[in-house]
Amino acid sequence: MIHIGLTGGIASGKSSAAALFEQKGVMVVDADQAARDVVLPGNSGLHALIRQFGSSLLSADGSLNRPLLRQWIFSDPEKRAVVEGILHPLIAAHLNQQALQAESSNTPPPYLIYMIPLLIEKGDSYALDRILLIDLPQPLQVERVMLRDQISATEAQAILDAQASRESRQRAADDIILNIAPTDLSRGVNRLHQQYLQLAQ
Repeated sequence: MIHIGLTGGIASGKSSAAALFEQKGVMVVDADQAARDVVLPGNSGLHALIRQFGSSLLSADGSLNRPLLRQWIFSDPEKRAVVEGILHPLIAAHLNQQALQAESSNTPPPYLIYMIPLLIEKGDSYALDRILLIDLPQPLQVERVMLRDQISATEAQAILDAQASRESRQRAADDIILNIAPTDLSRGVNRLHQQYLQLAQ
């Protein structure tokens, strides 16, 4: 089975592309979902964060205070590096376990997609055959982040600045879907699905 890494900057259309692949019977393992899973109450990620930063990271119900953690990550590069060092190995292990289960099932998918926003920055933990980038010009990306998250242009730009550059993603990608027009994603997914099926054979 071939493994495809799906990545892109914030608001690029990764989730929409992943959903289109899923409609074609392809399994997607999602790093964002894994990141939520490993910090659920009782799980090792949350325990590790509390050991490192203290109980101020907990909400009243004992769950992770996500808005506070997000604020730390985007305002303090040192804290971001520590958080990523704690969580990324756990996320990678979670995804790789899901992939292993899919491959050993009675009806394995034709190929498997890892949806990893920080693939270019933190992708060493995955054995991938190809990298698919969902790409768009940065001004359009800023607009989409502002609209989606109801934040200012300055805040949106700060999030983009904390991620890999567009150029570094383009250099790392084997395949690119430029997501500007409404039909770009569906056409790109249809084209690449056929290509990946051929590679999987």
